[in-house]
Amino acid sequence: MTTDTRTSRTVAEKFVDALGRQDPEGIQELFAEEIDWYVPGSDALPWTGRRTRREEVAPYFTTMWPHFAPGGSEVVLERVVVDGGDVVLLAVFTHTVAAGGKEFTTPAAMHLAVEDSRIVRMHLYEDTLAVGEAFGAA
Repeated sequence: MTTDTRTSRTVAEKFVDALGRQDPEGIQELFAEEIDWYVPGSDALPWTGRRTRREEVAPYFTTMWPHFAPGGSEVVLERVVVDGGDVVLLAVFTHTVAAGGKEFTTPAAMHLAVEDSRIVRMHLYEDTLAVGEAFGAA
């Protein structure tokens, strides 16, 4: 089934809003039961990898967020591109690692696919080398 651009934009806006509030359960509720989720990176970082079920979404964030220093993150959303059910979020992430205080910045693109008003795919593209080096995992 196809999804119109307006619906996809609305779902993406809810996603970005829940991310900004650091609401893992709210983010999770936006996803379909079965998903294609991929965050590349070092196996030493417990939040990277694939996920295939909605109930794996909230634990991704509750696992990752404690590794960043409170108040030490900034996300600058530069552009949202929507075409039917596809949404691309272009951003720049700056984070400070909680253990050690190392700051890193990476451009990022996130591809969401929306079907029936639910996110069915989330693929993150970022400088995984910079992330790994910041955490001593590269």
